[in-house]
Amino acid sequence: MGDLPSILGGISADHFLNEYWQKKPLLIRRAIPNFDSPISGEELAGLSLEKDIESRLIFEKGGKKPWELKLGPFEENIFQNLPERYWTLLVQAVDLWVPNVKKLTNYFCFLPSWRLDDIMVSYAPEGGSVGPHFDNYDVFLLQGLGERKWKLGQKCDSTTPILNNNLLSIVEDFKKNQEWVLGPGDMLYVPPKLAHWGIACSNSLTYSVGFRSPSIEEMLGDLTDLLMKKNHTNFYTDPPLKSNMAKTSIDPAFIQQVKKMLEELMKDDELLNDWFAKYMTTPKFPDLSEELNEQRIAKVAGISYINGKKKAAQTR
Repeated sequence: MGDLPSILGGISADHFLNEYWQKKPLLIRRAIPNFDSPISGEELAGLSLEKDIESRLIFEKGGKKPWELKLGPFEENIFQNLPERYWTLLVQAVDLWVPNVKKLTNYFCFLPSWRLDDIMVSYAPEGGSVGPHFDNYDVFLLQGLGERKWKLGQKCDSTTPILNNNLLSIVEDFKKNQEWVLGPGDMLYVPPKLAHWGIACSNSLTYSVGFRSPSIEEMLGDLTDLLMKKNHTNFYTDPPLKSNMAKTSIDPAFIQQVKKMLEELMKDDELLNDWFAKYMTTPKFPDLSEELNEQRIAKVAGISYINGKKKAAQTR
């Protein structure tokens, strides 16, 4: 791709990192001027037929119930019977399968490369949406085709009410604070936990560049697995005991002893450096090679289906 212009518009990377990153949203008009989407909606549908690729269809209306979720891989005939409006197709990690989508990651070189999770691509006809929701990670929403209206709402957390009986974590009481319509090449940065709601104004394709943000539970679980594999054993010992500590309740001294053991582990910089580097650079889909040959890519995207139209898709 050569030297790329900044995707941040008129502001510097340091300005963005100081003022916006993980703090507040930023709308960037013409983030990529004259942007030519490297994949079409038809090609995205073709990818969703492949068993190795994670995909979803979400129906706000027209399904068996409001906000119906269907998981891929899909059969070809599903795209021949879709309603005209109010549905969305989402395909994860398209950057692993389409080289020119992967090239978009080069625009984000102002962030550590190991923070990048994947590029999810979504296609929706007019009215298509996944509902108001929030993510626990940073995301850049780059408009590829058509127009999409984005509404930004309130900050959320684990106590935020979501719709019952719904696997999509849709915010129950969305409070709109800002609203924009994005066209091709426009981009919106959304920090973690900020409610947002994208609605297609026309046939629309959006690239969601997400940055991994594992929970502390996930990180500690992985670290524990590593310690067990390395036989990194440090057995519990009591603090200095006194007879009045022989009671049913646990004396605070025992808690302090456990904290001391954990603090000693946290001082092992070599162990933590090696673990964190491996943990944060492990591919999201480790069973898939990032260097997919052109023949397999052509096989995956060879036939595409959108709204009942069958066509041969070409990988750009």
